[in-house]
Amino acid sequence: MTIVAGVFFGLGAIFSIMGNIGVLLFPDAYTRLQASATCSTTSVLSFLIGCMFITGWGPMFGRLLAITLFFFVTSPISAHIIARFAWKNGVTAWRKISPPVKKEQSHG
Repeated sequence: MTIVAGVFFGLGAIFSIMGNIGVLLFPDAYTRLQASATCSTTSVLSFLIGCMFITGWGPMFGRLLAITLFFFVTSPISAHIIARFAWKNGVTAWRKISPPVKKEQSHG
């Protein structure tokens, strides 16, 4: 069981690092919010599932399950509330400006 828990702890660490890199590299508030919300949810859930494997069946397992379900429901809702607040306050989304397309001239 400790090997399975270690795998989940490793996944949690990887998701956490990916979320932090996304927050640093993405261009606007919405993409940063998506990176942080998605990766934080998956990393925390991975850590909690790893803890469930370590504790085994018992009262602590039930507590961890309740915390996991609560976090699974509230994390996307909080990210939505933050994004909606940003949208209503005029935070504009990043748009990639593509270079103009050159038209080929026909020689005929």
